[in-house]
Amino acid sequence: MQFTKAQAEAIATTDQNLLIVACAGSGKTEVLSRRIAGLLGKTGPDGNTTQPKHIVAFTFTEKAAGELKERVYARIKSQHGEINGLAEMYIGTMHGYALDLLHSHVPEAFKYNVLNDVQTRLIIDKNSAKSGLTTTNHVVQGAEKPLRRYIHSKLYQQAMSILREDDVDIAGLRPDVKEGLDKYQELLAARRYFDYTAILLNAVTLLEGDDEEADSILNLRNHIRDSVRYVVVDEYQDTNPIQERLIRGLTQFGANLCVVGDDDQTIYQWRGSAVANILNVEDRYKDVARVTLNENFRSSPAIVELARTYVDRIPDEHRLPKQMVAAGHQSFDLGDILAVDFANQQEEARWIVDRIETLRGVPFEDGSDAPARGMTWSDNAVLFRSVKADAGPLVEELRSRGVPYVIKGLTKLFETPEVVAACSLFRYTASLVDADTVVGTWLAADLALTEADLRAAISRVLDKAMMWDSSRPWDATTLQGTFLDFLEAAGLREETVPGDRGELVYYNLGRFSTAIGDYEKIFLTSTPQDRFISFASWLENQAPNYYAEADRDTGYAQPDAVVIATVHQAKGMQWPAVYLPALRKNTFPSRASGGTNIFHIIERELVPDADRYRGGEEDERRLFYVAATRAQKYLALTFASNGKTTGKAQSVFFTEATRVSTVLTREIAPSTQQRLTPAPRRGTPDVVMSFSDLKYLFECPYSFKLRLLYGFDSPLQKEIGYGKSLHDAMAEIHKRAIEGDYAAPGEAEDLVNRHLNLPFANVAAYEQLRPAAISSVQRYLQENSATLRQTVYSEQPVEIHPAPGVTVIGRVDLIKRLDSEMTSIVDFKSTERAQAEDLTRDQLHLYALGYRELTGQNADLVEVLNLDKAGKSTRETVDPQHMDSLTQRVAAAGDALRTNVLPRLPVWCASCASCDHAGICRKREN
Repeated sequence: MQFTKAQAEAIATTDQNLLIVACAGSGKTEVLSRRIAGLLGKTGPDGNTTQPKHIVAFTFTEKAAGELKERVYARIKSQHGEINGLAEMYIGTMHGYALDLLHSHVPEAFKYNVLNDVQTRLIIDKNSAKSGLTTTNHVVQGAEKPLRRYIHSKLYQQAMSILREDDVDIAGLRPDVKEGLDKYQELLAARRYFDYTAILLNAVTLLEGDDEEADSILNLRNHIRDSVRYVVVDEYQDTNPIQERLIRGLTQFGANLCVVGDDDQTIYQWRGSAVANILNVEDRYKDVARVTLNENFRSSPAIVELARTYVDRIPDEHRLPKQMVAAGHQSFDLGDILAVDFANQQEEARWIVDRIETLRGVPFEDGSDAPARGMTWSDNAVLFRSVKADAGPLVEELRSRGVPYVIKGLTKLFETPEVVAACSLFRYTASLVDADTVVGTWLAADLALTEADLRAAISRVLDKAMMWDSSRPWDATTLQGTFLDFLEAAGLREETVPGDRGELVYYNLGRFSTAIGDYEKIFLTSTPQDRFISFASWLENQAPNYYAEADRDTGYAQPDAVVIATVHQAKGMQWPAVYLPALRKNTFPSRASGGTNIFHIIERELVPDADRYRGGEEDERRLFYVAATRAQKYLALTFASNGKTTGKAQSVFFTEATRVSTVLTREIAPSTQQRLTPAPRRGTPDVVMSFSDLKYLFECPYSFKLRLLYGFDSPLQKEIGYGKSLHDAMAEIHKRAIEGDYAAPGEAEDLVNRHLNLPFANVAAYEQLRPAAISSVQRYLQENSATLRQTVYSEQPVEIHPAPGVTVIGRVDLIKRLDSEMTSIVDFKSTERAQAEDLTRDQLHLYALGYRELTGQNADLVEVLNLDKAGKSTRETVDPQHMDSLTQRVAAAGDALRTNVLPRLPVWCASCASCDHAGICRKREN
């Protein structure tokens, strides 16, 4: 591959700290992958040879991490051949790394579960007084008023994040705000939860700690000092103060730092990202070289020129010097870029869909050496400043014309016909609507269901769920189970949905199942009646707002459909054709109101550079620049009045575009000559799966699709967490053993007290399971105390790479050296975590493959050690032929995932009988 001079310089600069200024589409992922691969074998800052475990690379998203990781591994193989230990190289998000530090080195943190943003807001609402929400005031027009449940929980959640992530003067807070912060942190600790901020804050606190006598601080700091030699940070312009503290903590012992970013693409200032981090990095770190990647290889010259005009208007003192230029293969033809205005939003929507249909079949080349293919639905993305506010007319137009579409995240999910129908189930169980309404709503969704089947499902499932009484276990009736049982009883099947809409319908229903899971993880301990009533109210009044910016897409196979997303959600992505509608004054650029309500809770003067939360036209210009550079060849900017007083004027961004010579204000339709058959891009997407994911894929490809691609969740049970708690106790026992500290049977109760976490158990269940856990740990220590000193690894990350683009990741419970000098891989099981023996055998041999990639050596034995008193343990020699067969099966599974060929099992079998989703797959056999 030929590199530009700047790219080659960035790859080669490894002996000093480095700032890479990377314009949009400048090939930074390839540069980073080459640079990281080149670090291996070099003499590091401490004079020793660099190994994979010495490198930490941060990306902004897991999807970006998967792409970078695959590139790095490919470059390592081409430069160095086979290298052991790649699983110990970290490539991922900062939150993932910080959580790994806590779960690997701080036993007290092992049992903490992570809340996503929606679950965090739900726990604030549910515990409105204990979280501090309703005891905290906000100042409105000079008067202090209490925050209100549901109404202000998002604002309060943001305030709690800022107070812990930014450099806020905590001592200056009003007493009620300070008390609220204390209450919120106490609530999380009492429930054994980390929110996203707590993950970073706890890790940073330990890294910065000066109490060398504290084991957790000493262990963590020693680990960083001994293992971290190179730190790479992508999207550095979007880091906030707590993330910068994490970076400084990792480099405090002399690790080399490379930061990569573009100040022109700073788009998360409303979350606290500080563009000053990248503007001033050369002042804050020693000996920083700078390399600028100006070349854009993604977009046509005209798109590059247009995008550049927006950020060139930002004052020089607020930018790093750069001049983006087009360097790719995309050509420009007059008519590729349009700026068109319309009388209303309906006309705007009709034109966009017309344009999408017009481009279908137009030849497009994905790369300079790629054959042309016909453009299709998924080559088009419509990006809004706010999907919630402005996407309605477009969605209606796409729906009425039968054009497939997906909305990233769950913003408009609750308006799709199938999810409107799903919501009616819970309105019925909350006695808000009658059976006729439920039937009518499902029939209107046009899913090929009959009225008779729907009424039977209401009677068999919904009416039965409403009859719960205290004589039955409170977790016997769940929201999730009711939803799945109704779909089964009504006879819904993906392949019977009319008009080839089955994939999209299941995709939306699966994401609705994810929303059920979010809610029920917080409210499962309520009685079923309370859950049904509160969930129906939440769906009606809060859920759409809770998911306004959420993005739960897997990043694997996706439907061939038009993408609707916010500009923020589109960061890091690209499409042949991009549409930027709703270019109105006060919409895009939006009014500078971003985080101003926060200062009704936190006084502005307590927050350094507080105005960055507010945002302004400079920030909006950066956001528009990001939007425009998502387009490869076709870009359409449109304006339409929304009929409101504040929505009648054109955006300055729209009028500025009309002044650019390459932008037409009247459409020229692409030539109808040489049209090709529409075909989605078939690249080699990077597949990163866990061993657990792979288990589902091996067991039943369609089950994997339902769970991992569509998002269908499983009903929760009160026993969940028991097996993991035992697992965590074992992890502490063996991590201590590696350090020469051997636990005794008398410590069993203390170990269980530290690690037992049953988030969904009532008092009776907890009191039943706790003695069993103590007995299991005590019995293990009595039977195995003499062999603890043989521990080699505990909770060891392993990976296998059976084929290009396929990575399988996991952790081995225990690797020990036997007295016979043989190596044994041990997996702990309990009855709660039991599975079919053939799957367990596969899993253990996958671990053996991972051990071989980690060390270059073969394990001799694989064992399942059952922690239950009457549980069966197994032990066998490693079978090389089975390992070879598994390698081929994993590679084939990766191909099936990339091509979306995930069929059902041919006949009903034992795995179907135990599958939570069998009922929405095929007719259940009794």
